[in-house]
Formats: sequence, structure tokens, C-alpha cells
Amino acid sequence: MSTQSLSYAAMTKLPRRLLLGPGPSNSHPDVLAAMAESQIGHLDPAFLDCVDALQLRLRRLFGTGNPMTIPLSATGSGGMETCFQNLVEPGDDVLVGVAGVFGERMCEVAARQGAHVARVDAEWGTVLDDDAMLEAIARVQPSLVAFVHAETSTGARQPVEAIARAARDAGALVVLDCVTSLGGLPVTLDTWGIDAAYSGTQKCLSCPPGLSPASFGARALERVARRKTPVPSWYFDLNLLGGYFGERRVYHHTAPIAAIVGLAEALRRIEDEGIDARVARHQRAALRLVAGLERLGFEPVVAAQDRLPMLTSVRVPERVAREGEAVVRRRLLDRHDIEVGGGLGNFAGSVWRIGLMGENARDEVVDRLLAALDTEVGETS
Repeated sequence: MSTQSLSYAAMTKLPRRLLLGPGPSNSHPDVLAAMAESQIGHLDPAFLDCVDALQLRLRRLFGTGNPMTIPLSATGSGGMETCFQNLVEPGDDVLVGVAGVFGERMCEVAARQGAHVARVDAEWGTVLDDDAMLEAIARVQPSLVAFVHAETSTGARQPVEAIARAARDAGALVVLDCVTSLGGLPVTLDTWGIDAAYSGTQKCLSCPPGLSPASFGARALERVARRKTPVPSWYFDLNLLGGYFGERRVYHHTAPIAAIVGLAEALRRIEDEGIDARVARHQRAALRLVAGLERLGFEPVVAAQDRLPMLTSVRVPERVAREGEAVVRRRLLDRHDIEVGGGLGNFAGSVWRIGLMGENARDEVVDRLLAALDTEVGETS
């Protein structure tokens, strides 16, 4: 048979993996089925009705009344770019809390916007110190303060309220990275006083990557409206995006229809489960995972009170380090179809990052991973 008559799937024979790294996570079949529905135009009234419903559900999940709560046509990094490109002008003073790779990335993105970037650093695997952040806010008097709610590179959960309150009291906007937390932890932007936040679909929302749910409050949009310089990105300009995602629905770009329909189905599933039940499910699965890993000699990096339920970072046992942690991870992939993540930056070569995100935060998933690890790295293996 000619390869021209074979489907893409038949030619590639992609394996079915259990995705337990830092993202992406596995999508529910209903989400994938929704994405495979008949194509429709991005200005079709039926599709715009879907977008309306999606925006309402996103507002509820973000814990906000912000009308400008939208699915950006980009991954979470595009959400970060959108925040900084719109809210920062050359010469602005920006303060970033850095507790891992994604705080570092915020610094880089802000610097590329021409900002004067000050930073407060925390040791990897820990959270930002409130007092250190408050002192820096008082000293720098920044126009914007940014930090990460759930640091994917370390597995640490950052308390939000004290830092956000101090920033607002000083007149600064507050930007929060919710890429790993949205859909797995409570997120309450309005209660916390967050002006702009962004996430990604591929983690606790259990969608394929490609969209960045984001929310912008009145103070953020006011900052955009009174900029002295144009937003440097046409594609991410909130003034233009507001025309499409607002009441007028003015053409801006061709929205990724299938991805948005898939996200709408994922959000429906989250609401059917209930966010409290979903958060509790992530917490139960994480506790089960940590207990099993400790029996195998893996040591959690993050203290229990600061640990993320959806992303667990562990130091590998000496026997795994001797063999090569990447070699063992590859065996998990080749023999068991299970993906786990290696460490980034300071943790490269010594730490694994194991994700239990969205649909994967379940007892049976944890047990499958632990059984595979027992086979590959158990004391008698």
C-alpha cells in the first residue's frame, strides 16, 4: 500500500503515554471529541455563543468579575508576554519575585520591554519571603509587581495575599502566573487583589497546549489605555483583542476554534465536578504519591506546607543518580509509557518533577506510576 493512502496516525503510530511530567497532562476523551467536531467559522454566531459561555466559566474559575477574561491564542508563555507587553513601558520600574525558572523568565520578559527590573530571590524549593518582598516594594516603588503562584520548576506554592496587598497599597499593578495552579488550586483574583493573571490549558485544565486563559482587571486596562507608547505587539495588544472578545466581536485574528471548543468542554467538566472537590482530589493524589515515593527512597524537595499538590519535586535516590536519572526516566517511557519530568536549572540531574494534573490526579494513576517505579528502581529490581 502506498504511504499516500495511509493516514497520519497510521504512518506515525504515536504511542499512548501517561503524561506525568510538568505538562502537558492527558486530556479527557470528551475534550478531544469536542475538538474533533465539525469545523465552524471564528465569527459564526454559534461559535461566539461558545466563546461567551467559555468566558463566563473562566471568570468563575479565576474568581473574578473581570469582563476581559479571555482565552489568548498562545501558550502560557504568550500569556506572560501579553501581560508585560501591555502593562510595562520602557523605563518602568518592575519588581519580580524569583523562586525558580518562571520567575527568572518574568525578569527576562520585563527587561526586553525596557523595564528597570529589580528582583527578590528565594532559594529553589522555597517560597518568597513576605517581609523581603514588602521591603523591596517600599524601596523600589515599582509600577508593577509580578510573581508565580505555582512554580513549576520547583513544585512550591506561593502565598499571594500579603505581597499583593502591599503592592496595591504602593500603587503598583500585580501580575500573577497561574499556569500550573488554575484548575487544581483555589484561585481568587478579586479577593487577592490581582490586576492581571495568566494560565495555560495543558496542565490542570487537562486540554492540549495552545491557549492561555488570562484575566485583566480595570486597573490593568486603565494602564493600557493611558500608555505613552503603543503596545509593542500588535498580536497581543489588549486594545485590539478587546474588540473581538468584547461585545462588538470585531475581527482581530482567526481564533483557534477547535482549541477553544475543547477548553469549553474542559471547563464544563470542571464545573460539574466542582472546584472544591477537584482541589481535594489533587491533594489526596499528591499525598498518596509522596508516601509511595518515600518508600522507594525519593525525598521531597519542598516542605510539606509549601508543596504543590499537582506538581511534586523529589530528589532521586543515590542508586538512580548513579545509573543516571535520565536513563531511568527513559526506561519508564519506553517500558511503561509513563513520562515524568527532569529537573531544570539548579535541579537538573538530581530532581524529578512528577505531575498529577487535572485528569491524572487519581489514585489509579498514582498506583500505576509507583508499580512501574518499583519494577525499575525498587531495592529488589
